Amino acid sequence: MEFLKIKKQMGVFLCVVIPSFFSRISFAAEKKDIQCLTHYITGLIEDRQGDTERAISEYKETLRLDPDSYVVHISLAAAYLKKSDINSAIEELNLAVNCNPEAVEPHSILAILYSLQNKTDLANKEYELAIKNASRQDPKNISLYKTLGLFYLRQNKLPDALAAFKLVIETDSNDGEAYFFIANIYDRMGDRKTTEDYLKKTLQLNPDYAEALNYLGYMYVQDGRELEQAESLIRRALKIDPDNGAYIDSLGWLYFKKGMLHKARKELERAVTLLKDPEVFEHLGDVFFKLGDIDKARENWQQSLSLDPNRETVKKKISQLPQLIAK
Repeated sequence: MEFLKIKKQMGVFLCVVIPSFFSRISFAAEKKDIQCLTHYITGLIEDRQGDTERAISEYKETLRLDPDSYVVHISLAAAYLKKSDINSAIEELNLAVNCNPEAVEPHSILAILYSLQNKTDLANKEYELAIKNASRQDPKNISLYKTLGLFYLRQNKLPDALAAFKLVIETDSNDGEAYFFIANIYDRMGDRKTTEDYLKKTLQLNPDYAEALNYLGYMYVQDGRELEQAESLIRRALKIDPDNGAYIDSLGWLYFKKGMLHKARKELERAVTLLKDPEVFEHLGDVFFKLGDIDKARENWQQSLSLDPNRETVKKKISQLPQLIAK
């Protein structure tokens, strides 16, 4: 299976990158190094004809004459990938980076290869460098800053993520999605007021942004305030996406907060069929507990723990059940 994954990634790389090498062979001609150019072109021809060993030999000879050629290191790495020689390919890609630290290609391919080797930290480092280099080459491309921001979010590097998304709104102050992600970051940082401000700005720019509608509505429900407005926001989100389990959970939890337990149960039972999420099962367990159905409460809390064994709130509820039942 791992070999097939490597071959798939390798195939994409070779199809996209190898043809572009022909447009770059002027590097040797500019140096007036005809011998070097001859070896490189011969290597490309052998590569195209399927003689990978001969191609590798020609690329190596080219690098003996011109060891600082970024393009040839990339070509040699691609040839090694054809042989599934990942370690040699990684070595050549790192040499390519040394020749051209601002390049995007070698970092992006290194990220894939390290990922296939389960070297997550190295893969993340290369992916970050690839995006950073790409954004420097195209500083007005906000999608690159968003990609970088999302990368940092996945790594839980919140200040870096915040800086990336703020670059987006500096470039385009009407990008509602960037405001939404900034709200998410401030929420993770524990700044609820700023979170609310950025969610409102998101909805000012895009009133039909369903995720933002639900996020703000659910935040109000969690805080136990503005419940009527919360219901309006959540229902607007559900009008846009009526089968979204997260939005249905929000509505069910709103009913729970209002003491409307049977309505809460109905919505949350539907939510768990659409979204296998530990928080949703915890909510349903809480409803059943309030309704006096201890077995159903325990069942749903245990389901929550099966999805997230470290969920401390649920552990505490289950551990306290005997005392609570005794009362």
